Amino acid sequence: MTRRLIVEADGGSRGNPGPAAYGALVRDGDTGTILIEVAEYIGEATNNVAEYQGVLAGVRAALEIQPDAHIEARLDSKLVVEQMSGRWSIKNAALQVIARTLRDTCSTVAYTWVPRAENAAADRLANEALDAAAAGRTTRIVRRGGGVEHVVLLDEEADDVIGQAGQKRPRAVIGWAKDLGDPTVTLLGRHGASPFSLEKRFSGRGGKDVGLAPVGEVQAQGLARAIYARGPVDRIICSPLLRTRQTAAEVARATGASVEEHEGFAECGFGEWDGHTYAEVQDRWPNELAAWLADTQVAPPGGESFADCRTRVERALEDVLSRHRGSNIAIIAHVSPIKLLVGKCLDAPLDSLFRMELAPGSLTTIAWFPDGNSSLFGFADAAHLPADN
Repeated sequence: MTRRLIVEADGGSRGNPGPAAYGALVRDGDTGTILIEVAEYIGEATNNVAEYQGVLAGVRAALEIQPDAHIEARLDSKLVVEQMSGRWSIKNAALQVIARTLRDTCSTVAYTWVPRAENAAADRLANEALDAAAAGRTTRIVRRGGGVEHVVLLDEEADDVIGQAGQKRPRAVIGWAKDLGDPTVTLLGRHGASPFSLEKRFSGRGGKDVGLAPVGEVQAQGLARAIYARGPVDRIICSPLLRTRQTAAEVARATGASVEEHEGFAECGFGEWDGHTYAEVQDRWPNELAAWLADTQVAPPGGESFADCRTRVERALEDVLSRHRGSNIAIIAHVSPIKLLVGKCLDAPLDSLFRMELAPGSLTTIAWFPDGNSSLFGFADAAHLPADN
């Protein structure tokens, strides 16, 4: 018999938008016993974003307890219940991202509205996280069986984060001197492997939107830990393709940063080659492939040239730098956009991208300075990935 689990979740923002946190708990559906409680400060956000993040955290916690459980989410947010039940449309872009991640996580959750008084336990958890963050003490709490299993403490004066083992995680210092200005640091993560990645198939924008393979999920979690270890992340920006959204969701879970999608960081379009291996393309389109390899201005049949892709990616970078100057930004993207950004950083010729290799889940770090200069601080780092990656 399938186990029933009840998720109770809430979120709150003091300012709307303002300092925000969520609280969620999972009960046994038959006994009502609380199995796990989670609470986390998520930075500045709206009430709706915090409420959605709470549901997502609760559903994930339930799936960790019982992957095949029947999950019912009981919420006092009419908005979340109606939108996730499909009766109301989701117009807000930030909520669309979280809702899509929630559906990708578990598409069979039943959503039930309850009066606020019946959701007091989740509300208490959200406020506990908000109060602790305001005191500079706690960003995330997980309790099982009434005990604190994991607490991340924030030392605001030192601008450090103390993790599970009590180790400080200082904010990265990049650049020679402060008079150069604070750079915008982009942590460029390639998504985890998809089935197409594992089979060496072309997989671009406009083709089949494949998700992560099981090994890709492990790689995404490793990437999330690596990004977390590099210091506070102010924002996560990802390509709109499924495999990058799934990877970005793991990074968001690790860092607490919010996610936004940006079409400019989507993979290059490979047109008719999409879904085919290199050998298949060489067999069916030998002349077109030779022309594509010889000239970055040439596009695959029905696809996008690397020159056009570079223009799109560089415009996306300009948008990020103008809106998030001096921030630490995790950008979860694909092979081509990351290679193109490395080429821009190094002022390398466009065909240099044929001489770069990026493993799924790898991390590349570039700092972009206010005076227009840039520095490559790490390329295709894969030390955080499994040994058999």
